[in-house]
Amino acid sequence: MEKQNCLLYCNCGAKIITDKKQNVLAESFQHLHIDVFELHDLCAFSLNEKEFINSLDSKYNKVFIVACYPRAIENMFLQNNIKLSNFEVLNFRELSEEEIVSWLKQETLDSNSIPNYKVLKSSLEVPAWYPVIDESLCTLCGQCARFCVFGVYKFKSKKLDVLNPLNCKNNCPACGRTCPASAIIFPRLPENAVLSGAQPGAEKSEYSPAKKPGLFVMLNERNSMRRSIFKEGIMQQAEEEKLKAINEYKKGLEEK
Repeated sequence: MEKQNCLLYCNCGAKIITDKKQNVLAESFQHLHIDVFELHDLCAFSLNEKEFINSLDSKYNKVFIVACYPRAIENMFLQNNIKLSNFEVLNFRELSEEEIVSWLKQETLDSNSIPNYKVLKSSLEVPAWYPVIDESLCTLCGQCARFCVFGVYKFKSKKLDVLNPLNCKNNCPACGRTCPASAIIFPRLPENAVLSGAQPGAEKSEYSPAKKPGLFVMLNERNSMRRSIFKEGIMQQAEEEKLKAINEYKKGLEEK
């Protein structure tokens, strides 16, 4: 018997899409002629219930995933040792409800399965907020490990690991802002940015053969100054986020 496809739908606890959009998607997915698993949520399952996701590989031909940025999901799976041989991510941050539902309906037209919708909740008792490393971009500089004060990372002998992911403090992406290679992703970050998983864009040069050498030098100097000012602002933001996380951690200890 030929294996069917299935759908994983991330009901994200971080509210990176609106409640209305989440509800519309959930309602629409209940009518698809495939097995649908509404996960609360994919970040938690990838860390705490990875066996369930890995088990899908033997049961289904292809796994469709409605969640956030594909780069975030692909690297999260890699980091958490999740091995799906055939999956495709539909980004609900950027695609509309209509685009997602229409595409899935086309993909499941030939399916003769009965609609089967299940809601699954992770047993993880804390928010699944943790950094994901994009190994293709990481230069193993160790900046993130040195910046973090909560023991999330292990950096030794030019090897970086997210050793204690749940040591990371909820809503603190500070280490990611300091990464010179944009290699750190926080999938639950509300910002639609490289730090939450968007593809890094190549810098555009302002040089063209028509420009005079003197103008080219001036433009380079101006751009260097802009980058320096931008970097200073990002570092200040990171320091403020780290300080806030430290204060919240201390407050939590005092209340115990």
